[in-house]
Amino acid sequence: MTVAVYLPLDDKTQWWVDMLQSLLPGWSVEAMNAVTDPAAVEYAVVWRPRTGDMARFPNLKAIVSIGAGIDHVLSDEQLPAGVPIIRTVGDDLTQRMREYVALHVLRHHRDMPRQLRAQNESDWHAIVVPVAPQRTVGVMGLGNLGAAAARTLADLGFATRGWSKSAKTIEGVTTFAGPDQFDAFLSGCEILVNLLPMTSQTSGILNADLFGKLAKDACIINCARGGHLVDDDLLAALESGTIKQATLDVFHVEPLPADHAFWRNPAITVTPHVASQIDAGTGGRIIAANLETFESTGTCADLADAVRGY
Repeated sequence: MTVAVYLPLDDKTQWWVDMLQSLLPGWSVEAMNAVTDPAAVEYAVVWRPRTGDMARFPNLKAIVSIGAGIDHVLSDEQLPAGVPIIRTVGDDLTQRMREYVALHVLRHHRDMPRQLRAQNESDWHAIVVPVAPQRTVGVMGLGNLGAAAARTLADLGFATRGWSKSAKTIEGVTTFAGPDQFDAFLSGCEILVNLLPMTSQTSGILNADLFGKLAKDACIINCARGGHLVDDDLLAALESGTIKQATLDVFHVEPLPADHAFWRNPAITVTPHVASQIDAGTGGRIIAANLETFESTGTCADLADAVRGY
């Protein structure tokens, strides 16, 4: 079996090629750009492939996304129809997201940006905030990552609520579902975490209309996809005071261009898509196991639903 690997950076591609080759003895793992016989390629392991990459391989059995989302694969207008897409998920990725969400919810809850400004000004002034049970935190998207993040926040004591497309039950979390309950979910939210899948229905969901439905001085944390956020609406909401602070891990263009306004806005914390960053060691083992299972059975537990988009 031949596996073609592609990531936007050549050094990272080779990193993954070497890791997967060590985990798949008897298989041939190649960088996609080095493939000389496209007909031999049966699997593609990719992150943000280029338009037409998958169409090169006439005998493709499955595509593996290096990450939990598959939107970056589906965005290829020349994607061959009917080829299964396998997500990469696992305990390590979930743990990383739990840590990231807890860290930044606590940062906003305890108003650390203001505390750091006070330090820079040598200002010995106590910043008193409510205790966690008096702070309402909402999580949009209750899949594997969102549900785990919501449970973590509930365990920390926050008044935690969650919203998803279909009804979910999570201990300690007040859940809402569907468009009819969306406004009720948003009302009173002081910190909003976005972990929705990227679909045509969720594109641009973090917009001026949504911001206006949150509690006064609400904070936004986006660690799903850059396409969920309307950038100009967030900048305007920060300027007007509708939104107090934001933490952004994902962007329309990555790396975030050096001249983007987000870099210079003191109310925005920028992180470089690391909330649930997968490393080759962990991801390689998950991907290798999924490939071997798919090759022997024609399916695997992490198979995505391309129609739903996740």
